[in-house]
Amino acid sequence: MKPLLTAIFALFISHAAQAGVAIEHWTTANGARVHFVAARSLPMLDVQIDFAAGSMFDPADKAGLAALTRGILDLGAAERDETLISEQLADLGAVLGGGADTDRASVTLRTLSAKDKLEPALAILRDILRQPRFDAAILEREKTRTITSLKEAMTRPDSIAGKAFWEALYPQHPYGRQASPESVATLSRADLLGFHQRLYTAGNASITLVGDLSRQQAEQIAAQLSTALPNGAAPTLPPPPAPAKATSQALAHPASQAHIYLGMPSIERGHPDYFPLLVGNYTLGGGGFVSRLVKEVRDKRGFAYSVYSYFAPLRQTGPFQIGLQTQRKQAGEAIKVVREVLGDFVNKGPSEEELVAAKANLSGSFPLRLDSNSKLLANVAAIAFYSLPLDYLDQYQAKVQAVTAGDVKAAFSRHVRPADLVTVTVAAD
Repeated sequence: MKPLLTAIFALFISHAAQAGVAIEHWTTANGARVHFVAARSLPMLDVQIDFAAGSMFDPADKAGLAALTRGILDLGAAERDETLISEQLADLGAVLGGGADTDRASVTLRTLSAKDKLEPALAILRDILRQPRFDAAILEREKTRTITSLKEAMTRPDSIAGKAFWEALYPQHPYGRQASPESVATLSRADLLGFHQRLYTAGNASITLVGDLSRQQAEQIAAQLSTALPNGAAPTLPPPPAPAKATSQALAHPASQAHIYLGMPSIERGHPDYFPLLVGNYTLGGGGFVSRLVKEVRDKRGFAYSVYSYFAPLRQTGPFQIGLQTQRKQAGEAIKVVREVLGDFVNKGPSEEELVAAKANLSGSFPLRLDSNSKLLANVAAIAFYSLPLDYLDQYQAKVQAVTAGDVKAAFSRHVRPADLVTVTVAAD
């Protein structure tokens, strides 16, 4: 079996080498970073523009500003109102998208690459970047919608647990700020304009292009998009999160199932320990029914239908998290088992059989992450925003294959300390 798996790995790596992703990179005259992949098989262009303008840049008293700014950015720009933008995009067969997360805010465009479709679609995108309206009536509508959604979310045990978990993980860091109905209610049009003017700038922009373009066309489009943005530098990041301190919260809720999160700040994007942690986590809790947590918590004891673990690296130290649901009366026992499984894995690492299986799955499934232009765009945009190596995708499978059991054990010992876990439980007896 082992020689067969080795041969399969070699085949996957050989295929990846032959079908490598050729990423071209340059910087525009006013400081926007550009990453381009020519994909000529379809007459399409996918564009993503990322800004360091996620929720970590919300002022302490205005949580929710980043999300609201991005949310209404494309609902009216320059001479086009919300309805006209929608109608013109539909006529062109183009689609705008994007959103805001913890680190970044994104604007995406998918359009046909034919000149009569491409140029008007890009013109709409440039107006959105350069002159969003932030219409007062739309702002009030979206604030009301957001407040209603936040209030509804805080009736659900999973949302309550998630909010409390991030606040406990990052009590003195912007990653821990969570929008509330009260904070969103204070936001004004002036707040949105100021946030946009400060962070939606050329020097804070990463432009990713994937599609049916030549390098010359890509340079022209990138220049047009970057000149639509005001000049400005990337913002200064706050100090990194402090190391975790063990805390435990038990929050009341009438739900029949307890929702449990355990974790700690663990690793940032681009850290050399990422691949050992990725491979190890497949065995711990990322591999579905073959993971240790599922076997011990679900299969052997029937405590939970689903239990998982994952690492979420961010620009600064992102979390390691374990999550599960169980009957209220079993919450304490389930947490005990989870801690035992984690502690044993940190101390001993994976077996050789587990390591081989993890590598097989991660290597074998990797091509599915690149099997469409939209997936390729997302991966290349992450490389661009987080300043990862240009050959990151080409080296991914080889990096996975190079991980040893000793690497996994050492990386987990550095980044996961069971004694320092933050634990949040909602609806336990």
